[in-house]
Amino acid sequence: MLILGLLLLAGSGAFTALAIADNLSGGPEYGVSVLGHHIATLGPLALFCSGLALALIFCLGLAMMTGGAAHHRRSFRPRRTHGRTTVGPMTGPGTRA
Repeated sequence: MLILGLLLLAGSGAFTALAIADNLSGGPEYGVSVLGHHIATLGPLALFCSGLALALIFCLGLAMMTGGAAHHRRSFRPRRTHGRTTVGPMTGPGTRA
């Protein structure tokens, strides 16, 4: 999950940076091109919505990365017993023998 989040984060960030760098001209209709390939011609509302979608994909990648990192930290941390001994299946102060 950590790797997939990192890929989403990097991919949406790189696509956004390339789209902005290649399309600095303004006007009522925007021709979006990335690496010399024309993708679409968008109006102001469509351009705003596509930016919103890219931001949501970026946030999804960020959330997946942080969730994966937290899961990784939890699963590889050594377990503490806090001074309790474990004998068989019953553990802790609330159990009776």
